[in-house]
Amino acid sequence: MASKAASSCRLVFCLLISAAVLRPGLGWYTVNSAYGDTIVMPCRLSVPQNLMFGKWKYEKPDGSPVFIAFRSSTKKSVQYDDVPEYKDRLNLSENYTLSISNAKISDEKRFVCMLVTEDNVFEAPTVVKVFKQPSKPEIVSKAPFLETEKLKKLGECISKDSYPDGNITWYRNGKVLQPLEGAVVIIFKKQMDPVTQLYIMTSSLEYKTTKADIQMPFTCSVTYYGPSGQKTVYSEQAVFDIYYPTEQVTIQVLPSKNAIKEGDNITLKCLGNGNPPPEEFLFYLPGQPEGIRSSNTYTLADVRRNATGDYKCSLIDKKSMIASTAITVHYLDLSLIPSGEVTKQIGDALPVSCTISASRNATVVWMKDNIRLRSSPSFSSLHYQDAGNYVCETALQEVEGLKKRESLTLIVEGKPQIKMTKKTDPSGLSKTIICHVEGFPKPAIQWTITGSGSVINQTEESPYINGRYYSKIIISPEENVTLTCTAENQLERTVNSLNVSAISIPEHDEADEISDENKEKVNDQAKLIVGIVVGLLLAALVAGVVYWLYMKKSK
Repeated sequence: MASKAASSCRLVFCLLISAAVLRPGLGWYTVNSAYGDTIVMPCRLSVPQNLMFGKWKYEKPDGSPVFIAFRSSTKKSVQYDDVPEYKDRLNLSENYTLSISNAKISDEKRFVCMLVTEDNVFEAPTVVKVFKQPSKPEIVSKAPFLETEKLKKLGECISKDSYPDGNITWYRNGKVLQPLEGAVVIIFKKQMDPVTQLYIMTSSLEYKTTKADIQMPFTCSVTYYGPSGQKTVYSEQAVFDIYYPTEQVTIQVLPSKNAIKEGDNITLKCLGNGNPPPEEFLFYLPGQPEGIRSSNTYTLADVRRNATGDYKCSLIDKKSMIASTAITVHYLDLSLIPSGEVTKQIGDALPVSCTISASRNATVVWMKDNIRLRSSPSFSSLHYQDAGNYVCETALQEVEGLKKRESLTLIVEGKPQIKMTKKTDPSGLSKTIICHVEGFPKPAIQWTITGSGSVINQTEESPYINGRYYSKIIISPEENVTLTCTAENQLERTVNSLNVSAISIPEHDEADEISDENKEKVNDQAKLIVGIVVGLLLAALVAGVVYWLYMKKSK
């Protein structure tokens, strides 16, 4: 028996050796696995009835075998060979499927499943491919800015931990960038980590930018192969600050140059359309050939009308690139003659002038006691009603806040003037005596009875308007009396008397003083009557001429 067993072992050993050389069995089979996953390799052989055991091996680059797993068909036991790189990673199932956990790049080999009988060895080779998805590409070492018409390194696109290695592509606004001499330079590099055997891909881009690249997004992508085929992963967009020289200079005036008035502060602001914009400029003031070096703003305080003129600014290193603007400092002068408080006598003439000098046409408004006048005042003969507070006000409508005003307080003085009237009541039981007084300052009125000299206090006074008012008494005299009205102000004392008959004696009444308002009404009525009479006379004249022509023609 021992001799027979020994003979069988020698036979199996010889078969394994010969199988290693002859490799009978199935054709090639490939298993794809992702990095870190579990590699599952079916044996792909039908299990023979007289199977003794199954065994897995892999082949070294030189073709020599390395056995890694063994399973007996009778004892159902599994043995794993002492291979360090596969320690605690192998699992051989009952159907002789081999699983390798935590797939690594070094697992890319040719594995062989071997089923051994007493008289034969069957083989099924499997090729393992391991794939590792690279990290999302990232644009690093980005340029802080790009300059037009200069070839400059934009940045690097880097993608790590790939297997196999992939390709990196650059994009501008979604379109692929191709190398172009002097404008687009792309340098691709790949490096393998000797420990992990994973690749790091790096692509640097040198780019000659133009103003058309302002706000344009740049991206990159990595294309790689995975278990299911080719895939592409894109980076985040990167937008770069584009530097370009100033091609035009503009000048601004703050506040708006249409609204500058004397006393304002003017700020000149010079701008260049380059990026970054210029920080310093030369400012040229009217009549000054030499520029003043300043930041992009220059302020003139409390400007006067002589500041009107052309203002310019230019680049410091390129004075021919210049901008200019015309500024008008608006002004408004008002001269009122006379002004302040003026005292005149009634009947005097008073010429009044309000003279305006302005940078453009100005509106003029006259006010008297806060009531707008239709025209400017003119006094050839002063009346009490002409007294008051006059204001001449002017403004430039287009310039906010530019207004001027001067005032004239006119005082019209006059000595007291008196007129007395009397009227008998229709009942015949009383008489009304009125003392009309005119003067300024307001005269004080006093009544007395001539002869007795007694003062009459029971009087009725009207309001004092336009230098006029009256005092009225009602009496029923039983005998003839003389009433005296005294009016006095700071200028003079005036006295007037009126004889009044007893109530029993009839006498002629004197008409009341007509007020200014009634005078105007009477004047208007008189004018109307005169107009009607003149119209009738003209009509009669025309009719007469027509009749005369008619008679002449008839003859």
